[in-house]
Amino acid sequence: MLDDGREVQVFTLRNAQGTSVEILDLGGIIVTLNTADRNGNFADITLGFDNPEQYFSANPFFGTLVGRYANRIAGGRFSLDGQEYPLAINNGANAIHGGLVGFDKRIWQATSSSNDSEAELHLTLISADGDQGYPGTLTVNVTYTLDDGNRLTIDYQASTDEATIVNLTNHAYFNLNGHDSGSILEHEIMINADRYTPVNVNSIPIGEIVSVAGTPLDFRDPKPIGRDIGMDHEQLNFGSGFDHNFVLNKSDADVPELAAVVYSATTGRTLTTYTDQPGMQFYTGNFLNGSATGKVGAVYNRRNGFCLETQHYPDSPNKPDFPSTVLRPGEQYRTQTVFEFGSRDF
Repeated sequence: MLDDGREVQVFTLRNAQGTSVEILDLGGIIVTLNTADRNGNFADITLGFDNPEQYFSANPFFGTLVGRYANRIAGGRFSLDGQEYPLAINNGANAIHGGLVGFDKRIWQATSSSNDSEAELHLTLISADGDQGYPGTLTVNVTYTLDDGNRLTIDYQASTDEATIVNLTNHAYFNLNGHDSGSILEHEIMINADRYTPVNVNSIPIGEIVSVAGTPLDFRDPKPIGRDIGMDHEQLNFGSGFDHNFVLNKSDADVPELAAVVYSATTGRTLTTYTDQPGMQFYTGNFLNGSATGKVGAVYNRRNGFCLETQHYPDSPNKPDFPSTVLRPGEQYRTQTVFEFGSRDF
């Protein structure tokens, strides 16, 4: 129950392997995600809160669906078809993750279903014309599917009655040792990206796409998250660590392909991410500061979780050389991301 009297529902998806995920109709928030380690022991590997009301205050978007536009839009404005649209400002002088009252703070219409091999949660939201400054009435459908292969698939669909921009993602924070296990710097990560979009001091892309070679942002071969995070490098200084959009290596723009693999030697847990999106924001929880009490009293300090936000590039509406995020009437926005959970002994 929220302070304003609205009820919040929690839906639990389980599979035959014992993996389970709890999701709220508030913001489509992934609240818990229980997976097995190499010894078959289960733990909750995603950061979050016990009380739904906490997701409205001091919330760094734990587990939420993000829209209409994930990541930053410079100056909180963009132009489309010759008209400029001012947006709700909520990140310095910029707009981020959909505005002051983004999709993460809405209660979605929800229905669940299951069969012998998978369980699904279907979420629907209608975002009115002018919502947070965005044009057009946008109808959004998101489906979470947990299957017996330990894959959590997120399918996003949207349509509009007026030209608009759309960029949806999920903002789960992962810690493969358990949500309350402290630092993620020893986690090993591979990111399937030869290039990234460098940012300025405000974390806005400067419009270039450059090689990761010779930089601390080179994750083409697996390495610990913490190996280079403390280097004196302009991009790390701007983001206080890793908080960058990686341009994923793609052979087919319409098919989910490998984006990243994360491994914890402590527990043996693995997380493999596939997506059809052109980019992925890798964020290392640089601004977590222990100020909010998480689940079962957990304190989430700096770099206690990491995010793999599959997406189009930040500020694409103001960068004509970036892939377009424009959606027009009669078109369908469709994208899919898969998080596959496993474990290994080495």
